[in-house]
Amino acid sequence: MQLHHSKHHAAYVNNLNVAEEKYKEALAKGDVTAQVSLQPALKFNGGGHINHTIFWTNLSPNGGGEPKGELMEAIKRDFGSFANFKEKLTTLSVGVQGSGWGWLGFNKEQGRLQVTACSNQDPLQGTTGLVPLLGIDVWEHAYYLQYKNVRPDYLKAIWNVINWENVSSRYAACKK
Repeated sequence: MQLHHSKHHAAYVNNLNVAEEKYKEALAKGDVTAQVSLQPALKFNGGGHINHTIFWTNLSPNGGGEPKGELMEAIKRDFGSFANFKEKLTTLSVGVQGSGWGWLGFNKEQGRLQVTACSNQDPLQGTTGLVPLLGIDVWEHAYYLQYKNVRPDYLKAIWNVINWENVSSRYAACKK
C-alpha cells in the first residue's frame, strides 16, 4: 500500500495539477476546444485523487469487524444483513471488468444505501450522484504485489482493514 500511495496516488495528484494549470490557461484564452480536450485528464486524474483520498481513510490496520450504530442499522435495512451487504459489494467488485472501484454510497434522494461500481477512476458522486462512503480500489496496482492477479483473495482480505469508524462518520455527515 505504501507503493500504491507514494507512486500511483501521487501520479494522479501531479497529473491533475498539470491538467488544472492547462485548463486555467485555456479559460483565460477563451479556448473552448482546449477546455473540452482537457476534460478526460481532469476526470481521470481528479477522480483518481478523489477516490484514493477516500480509500486511504477507509482503511486502518486496526480495522475490520462490522460497523455499529446507525450505519449497521442502515445496512440491515437496505441489504437485509451485513453478510448480504458484504457479499453484494464483494461480488460487484470482483466483477469489475478491467480497472475500477466497488462502492458503498448513499442515495440522498431515496435516503438509502446502494452498492455500485465505477470504471477506471470515475468518481462516484460526480458520475452517479451517490455520496461515497466506502470505496474499494480494484485496479491491479492496488493488490498485484501481494495478491498477483487473484482479485477475489484481495477482496476477501480487504474487509480485515476497513475502518468502519470512518465509513460511519461519512454516513452521518451525508445525512445532515
